[in-house]
Amino acid sequence: MARFRNKRKVAFVRPVAKKQQQQSVDHVTGDKIPRSFVFARGKLPGPLKQLQTDLRKLMLPYTALKLKEKKRNNLKDFLNVAGPMGVTHFLMLSKTETAPYLRVARTPQGPTLTFKIHEYSLAVDVVRSQLRPRCPKDLFKNSPLIVLSGFGTGEQHLKLTTIMFQNIFPAIDINTVKLSSCQRIVLLNYDKDKKLIDFRHYSIRLQPVGVSRRIRKFVQNHQVPDLRSLQDVSDFVTKAGYGSESEADDEAATVSLPSDLGRVNRASTKSAVKLQEIGPRMTLQLIKIEEGLCSGGVIFSEYGMAILQNQAEYDLFFYFL
Repeated sequence: MARFRNKRKVAFVRPVAKKQQQQSVDHVTGDKIPRSFVFARGKLPGPLKQLQTDLRKLMLPYTALKLKEKKRNNLKDFLNVAGPMGVTHFLMLSKTETAPYLRVARTPQGPTLTFKIHEYSLAVDVVRSQLRPRCPKDLFKNSPLIVLSGFGTGEQHLKLTTIMFQNIFPAIDINTVKLSSCQRIVLLNYDKDKKLIDFRHYSIRLQPVGVSRRIRKFVQNHQVPDLRSLQDVSDFVTKAGYGSESEADDEAATVSLPSDLGRVNRASTKSAVKLQEIGPRMTLQLIKIEEGLCSGGVIFSEYGMAILQNQAEYDLFFYFL
């Protein structure tokens, strides 16, 4: 009698989905997309660790959100990894007995800007202080815009600070940028009297001018409103307390959209620009600028004279930056 061979069972292996690699060059401008590492130098207390997490989230999507650090890691270890991964900037938090500090450095050769953190608020604290916090799921899908105010005083160290912060985030082309990608903004305002920098992080949303809040919610949520307590449909639109008169629109903060954005904001119609803070918030003071990566000659010091006093030396340094 013939024997039947048992077929060998083959284990099912689920195919692993390949992660979509991020582009390294902007297809619009042709420039290299800046990437960053946010990490600590030394031991940080709990609130500063949370500030480090908030800064990583702010720098999304071109940063290492889950970067692992060990006590034995030194600056050279991060620098060795930064090259193959295309990392262009380091944001380093540290804490001394007097105050916390933030250092922003360009890899691999510098310069390095050292800021003293006078005050800071975490993102969770900013959200708790708001009546209606806003955080859409795709809010951190694109890089934030950068706006610098008060830095045009002509001082060389402020010029270097402006260039450094502008190069941290990808450049945009106003002629080809998609409005849907402009959802966040980082604002840095320099107070020349106090010599302090106010660091703020906002989300951007647009609201059509002249449309009541109830109509906006009806169009956005795709839900049938409850009209049982109303005598007529017009009462739903004109009911007191929900009209546009309760949300006064500033004429200076309105824009005309070149294309449709969502279901409510239409092209060639006026929309009001609303900013809502999402944190973190910091008050910074520029203390020192070094030529190299946390080393080298001191270009500027708040407590002393700068080494590069010649205008030609500054121009040469900016050229290689």
